[in-house]
Amino acid sequence: MNLETLLAEREIQRAIVRMARAMDERDWPALDDILLPDATANLGMGPLAGRDTIVAFIRTFLDDCGPTQHLLGNVLIDVAGDTATSRCYVSDMHKGAGEKSHLTFSTLGDYHDTWRKVDGRWFMSHRAKLSRAVLGDISVLGAGPQRKP
Repeated sequence: MNLETLLAEREIQRAIVRMARAMDERDWPALDDILLPDATANLGMGPLAGRDTIVAFIRTFLDDCGPTQHLLGNVLIDVAGDTATSRCYVSDMHKGAGEKSHLTFSTLGDYHDTWRKVDGRWFMSHRAKLSRAVLGDISVLGAGPQRKP
């Protein structure tokens, strides 16, 4: 393994963590520095295309939710030139807000991401979330794009 690969892995791992923190802090503009404008995703409800669409989708769940915490682990990154793939475990906890503050909802899963180096920086080009288990009351989340509030 060479220094360039190690630096790429470090940059990608930091971006994975920055994305989790941006969601927990509701720092939506931070995702502009992580996701490519033409990024795609499948976060469990079908394909999404475009950074703005992906961010809007995430917001339909998190904007009306109480505090959240996306914990990441067992990160594997494979770099091949100007592209890369990464996989990591995610355990996310969502606490209800207001009258639902006594409720929680969490998932156990994996993020499978693809990355592209553009102008010397690594950006996420695709994210797939694979859920392995869900626990708690999903009503703590916002209505989502297809559920009635």
